[in-house]
Amino acid sequence: MNTLFTPYLLRSLTIPNRIWMAAMCQYSAAPEGEQAGAPTDWHFAHLAARAMGGTGLIITEGTAVSPEGRISPYDLGIWNRTQVDAFRRITGFLKSQGTAAGIQLAHAGRKACTERPWVDGGRRLAPDELHGWTPVGPSALPFSESSTVPEELTRERIGEIVQEFAAAAEGALEAGFEVAEIQGAHGYLIHQFLSPYSNHRADEYGGSFEGRTRFALEVVDAVRRVWPEDLPVFFRISATDWLAENPEDDREGWTADDTVRFAKGLKARGVDLMDVSTGANVPDAKIVPGPGYQVRFAERVRNEAGMPVAAVGLITKPAQAQEIITSGKADAVLLARELLRDPYWARRAATELGGTVPTPVQYNRARP
Repeated sequence: MNTLFTPYLLRSLTIPNRIWMAAMCQYSAAPEGEQAGAPTDWHFAHLAARAMGGTGLIITEGTAVSPEGRISPYDLGIWNRTQVDAFRRITGFLKSQGTAAGIQLAHAGRKACTERPWVDGGRRLAPDELHGWTPVGPSALPFSESSTVPEELTRERIGEIVQEFAAAAEGALEAGFEVAEIQGAHGYLIHQFLSPYSNHRADEYGGSFEGRTRFALEVVDAVRRVWPEDLPVFFRISATDWLAENPEDDREGWTADDTVRFAKGLKARGVDLMDVSTGANVPDAKIVPGPGYQVRFAERVRNEAGMPVAAVGLITKPAQAQEIITSGKADAVLLARELLRDPYWARRAATELGGTVPTPVQYNRARP
C-alpha cells in the first residue's frame, strides 16, 4: 500500500515522497532591466526552506515563457540566459536536499498585467502605465470588468507562443529542473483556450472540444519534443469552471467530463501526471470550498482516464493527506498555503504518522 512516504517513480525520476509543493506566485522578481524575471534571494530562501523541511517535489511559481506572459511585471520568467543561470543556484540546492526540482511553465494571457496583490489590491495595469502592456487571449474578452480588453491572438502568434513554451522548456532543462509542468489551469492562457466561456473563436482553435484543445495539445507536443524522454512532464488543469456544478448558472464552461476526456489525450501524448485543481477562469463562479474539496476531481481522472494525478485544495492535516494516498484517490498531494504556514509540514507529518523524509545532515548531527 502506498503512503505519503512511499517514493514515487516517474520515468527515471524517483521523487522521495508524495508530499509536494504547488506553484505559488511570489511577485518578487525585478520588473525590468537585466534581472527582470530572474529569481532572487527571496525565491531561493522561499523554496530552499521547504526542501529542508522534507518536501519531495517543489514546483516553482508560474514561470512566464515570455514577458507578456507574466501575471504581473514582478513574476518569474524563463525566456533568457540571465534567468536560466539564476535558477541553477536554486535547483542545485533543492537536489542537494533530496528534493526533486520542478518548474511550472506559464502564459497568463488575458489575466496578465496586474499590480502585486498587496499594492492597490492587485489592480489591473493600463497598457500605457509604467510596466504595463496589452494582454492577449484567444478572444477579445476581458477577464473582468476592470481588465484591459486583450488582443485576440492570430494563428501566427499562437504558433509563436507554442515555440516560446518549447524554448522555455529547453531553458528549464539547462537550469537543472527535472519536472516540467505546463500551466493549463486557473484562467491562464491555455485554460482560456480550453473553456467555451473564454474562447469564442470560429477558427480551428475554437468551437468544438477538438478545436478548443488544439492549442494545449500543440504546447504539450512542443514541450515533450524538447524535454528528455527519461524525465516527466506534468499538466495542471482546472477540472471545472464551476458553472456546470451550479444548476442556477446556465453559462457554458469547462467541465469535469471535459477534463477526463482531455486527460486521455494528454496521456497518449506523453504527459505523465495531471495536477488537478479547479476554477479561476470565471471571476464570479460560485464555489463552495471545504477540506479537500477538489480531491474528487483528481480521483475521477485517476479512475476514469488511468492518468496518475496529484490532488490539491485545502489539504492541511497529515492524516487527511495520508488517507488521500492510501485510499487511491491520488498519487500525491500538492500543498500550497499550508507549506507557507509550516515549511516543515512534511517532517511534522512524518513524526505524526511514523514515516521518514529526507533530513539535512547538518540537523542530524546537530549538538547543543
